[in-house]
Amino acid sequence: MARSTQIQRVHPIKSFFVGDEPMTNGLWGMVFFLFSEVMFFSGLIAAYLALREDAVIWEPTNGGEVLGAEFRPIFFTVLLVASSIPMQYAAFAIRTGRRKALSISSGLVVVVGVAFLIAQGVEWKNAEFGIGDGAYSATFYLLTGFHGAHVLGGVLFNFFVFLRSMLGQFDARRNTAVEAATMYWHFVGVVWVALFILIFVS
Repeated sequence: MARSTQIQRVHPIKSFFVGDEPMTNGLWGMVFFLFSEVMFFSGLIAAYLALREDAVIWEPTNGGEVLGAEFRPIFFTVLLVASSIPMQYAAFAIRTGRRKALSISSGLVVVVGVAFLIAQGVEWKNAEFGIGDGAYSATFYLLTGFHGAHVLGGVLFNFFVFLRSMLGQFDARRNTAVEAATMYWHFVGVVWVALFILIFVS
């Protein structure tokens, strides 16, 4: 009598983020945390749109110009989004025990994150308006500031992943922090694309 073989179904989204390992409590915690962050940024974006719709004068009240999609913000947007590639590669690498690849990839993400924060600081410095110069100015600093804080959080998260990878604390079975950092960094990139379109394009 032929023995029946059971085919294991692989969920494509789950497999992409966490490989074939089961979801841990830590990863579920990150999922719910990111869900709360989606709600948070949705509220900020809704406030931005409402203020823009109702504002009598949208441009900065001090005569400064609304920022447009110039080379610097476009370049660093592409750079931040592209950094999701080495971030995801870091997760793929440690699933097969490649610690050196994890160290290099997470270190690269840290460098890109720091560069993005510096670019945002330059953008703030060169802006022709302050936070008190009308609705546009206030929401610009609010949205970019909160996102910058999240990028900083991602940079610190990946820095500790980098340090722990150098100490050999991750392997193919113990890598929850790497998977969580990957989820978080993808989220940071997606949110920035939405904010970039909202602030610099629309």
